[in-house]
Amino acid sequence: MRPFRENITQKDTNSISARIRQLIRYLTVPLCVLSLFMLLLFILYSLEYTTISRNIATASRFNQNFKDEVDLKMYYFVTGSENEVPLEEVTTAKELAAELLESTRNKESRKAAGSVLNLCDNLSDCIVSIESMEGYDSRMHSLETNVYVITELIQDYMYTYLYHEAGELAAMHDRVWIRLLIGILFSTAVIIIVVSLSLRRSIQISRSITRPVDELYSRVEEIGKGDLSARPPVEAQDSKLQALGKGLEEMVTRLNDQMELNRQEQIRLRGMELALVQAQINPHFLYNTLDAIMWLTETGKNEQAVEMVSSLSNYFRSFLSNGKDIITLGEEELHVRSYLEIQQVRYKDVLQYEIDMDPELDSCRIPKMTIQPLVENAIYHGIKSKRGGGSIFISSRREGDRAVLTVRDTGVGMDREALEKQRSCLENNEGTGFGMLASYKRLKLVYDQELDFRLDSEENAGTTVTIRIPFRTEAGHV
Repeated sequence: MRPFRENITQKDTNSISARIRQLIRYLTVPLCVLSLFMLLLFILYSLEYTTISRNIATASRFNQNFKDEVDLKMYYFVTGSENEVPLEEVTTAKELAAELLESTRNKESRKAAGSVLNLCDNLSDCIVSIESMEGYDSRMHSLETNVYVITELIQDYMYTYLYHEAGELAAMHDRVWIRLLIGILFSTAVIIIVVSLSLRRSIQISRSITRPVDELYSRVEEIGKGDLSARPPVEAQDSKLQALGKGLEEMVTRLNDQMELNRQEQIRLRGMELALVQAQINPHFLYNTLDAIMWLTETGKNEQAVEMVSSLSNYFRSFLSNGKDIITLGEEELHVRSYLEIQQVRYKDVLQYEIDMDPELDSCRIPKMTIQPLVENAIYHGIKSKRGGGSIFISSRREGDRAVLTVRDTGVGMDREALEKQRSCLENNEGTGFGMLASYKRLKLVYDQELDFRLDSEENAGTTVTIRIPFRTEAGHV
């Protein structure tokens, strides 16, 4: 019985082994097919992903300061500060665009890269053309109308390229999901065991790929909507995705820094313009006052000349304001009173004035020398030219969250044509009325669109200047 049992056992064992081997053979075929399918799918995806990510990484090498550096070097060349033109930067950008054009498949991205390539050729031609030009004006005209525009377009098209390649990366994410789903369904239909063994690993692989892609896609969408806040780089097992995420955040940081530098530069330039207009106003007023003192001295009115010198001293002592360009309306009122006291010494018989300022507005902050140039303009262009003299009325009032300042005179005024011309001159920063133009420019520099500057006049009836500005106290910010 033992040999029989042994034979049975061996036979059964051989049968089980055969079935296992057969099962393995049956499983091996679909497993190999599945493996080949998944391998092919992964290779295709890897090639596509590698190409796109390499393109984006390559495009990220584009000099973010390309426009500023090329424009600045060309400006120095045109002005004669340097003898070297930035052809090397243009050549580098051109080579980068050619490299991208060769490896890019997306139609819109190729169009953007091709545009950069063509623009680089045009920019090189413009630079060579400027080198051969003679005369500062022609060079500067070509710089402003050609070079500045082309460098701006090159930078914009490079950003457009990055945008489309990022969109291609997001579209690839959708295609990956479809391919993975097909693989999973195929493996499920072939054999449950293959699915159960490969599903977990497939999900892990897909998550390691799609999660960083999703995060990068979301980040690119946020950047496209204007969110340039600092973020930690996207974490990914893939070194290229990791490098792409890091490069993207570094680009955002550089953009933020550049925007902040531009903002600070604008603030600095506005301050310089404000100081420049201030420097123009002071000599103008001093010239008129010294002229009046000289006139008094020549006519033998020495006591009035001494009084005027004393008033001038008090005026400039008050005017210094500890170096501040922005003062309170109460301080500005003291300046105006001192100025009118000085002017009345000379025009005592023809000049009358009245000041009616709302005490509630004393703490309102305004640019120094806002009202005085308007009063000066009223005297020299209104009262002085009128037979029998006239009066000046200065007032202030509050309308909600705005302060309203009014300077009105009863001088010669202007007809309709002269009034429209003067309004146009103010809007275009032109004109012969220096006092009014200076006051308008200072207010425009500080308040910009918040300023309401109105000029009204009637021939032989006088002129009125009405200024509406935001009411801001010393605790506020101008």
